[in-house]
Amino acid sequence: MRSVIRRKVAVSLTVLATMSTLSTACATSAGANTGSRQARPAYASVTGSAEFTLPYVKDDDIRSFSFDAHAAPYGKPLPGIPTGLPTDARGTVKISHYSAERGITYTSEGRVDCLVTGPHTATLTAVITKAGAGGPPWAGKRLGFSVQDGGADQGRSDDRVGFSWEMVNLLPGGTDAPPEAEVGTCMAPAPYAPVAKGGYTVRHADLLPPPRN
Repeated sequence: MRSVIRRKVAVSLTVLATMSTLSTACATSAGANTGSRQARPAYASVTGSAEFTLPYVKDDDIRSFSFDAHAAPYGKPLPGIPTGLPTDARGTVKISHYSAERGITYTSEGRVDCLVTGPHTATLTAVITKAGAGGPPWAGKRLGFSVQDGGADQGRSDDRVGFSWEMVNLLPGGTDAPPEAEVGTCMAPAPYAPVAKGGYTVRHADLLPPPRN
């Protein structure tokens, strides 16, 4: 009888020792993974190309935006802000508008300077570096864009875009036609225009704290 009891105690101690070893290994692995994530923080991005329609205009025009925007936090020192901002970004924006009435396509390209994301959404701004002939005189001007990523497209897109000109960003008042306000970094309206073809991918990442000195 005593022999049986000793064997049961020995087995129980062996099981406890094994569980303790496994728990330690799991904790160590989890800590290593957490450290790895902290060492390689995710950066936000907006990529893709799409044509979209305007809910308040019915025409045969073809309008499209292409985005290749990536967060580059604290990458652009500013006067009084030597570290730069958590919203600093890099990349390009391409704008295309085919006018069915004129049979002409107007194009512009810009350099991304700011990006902020939330889950499935983003706002970004870009300073126009190239403005095609006949189009708006946007060279040197900052424009704002917003994106809603509606998920994987299956037959039709649930994505949307918005932009900081035409029907928004006006300064009403006075007797003259209201002028447009200047667009600040990362400023854009809600994404109000449904995507008709193509789509966008928003990779969300929280804004990072300032770098340590």
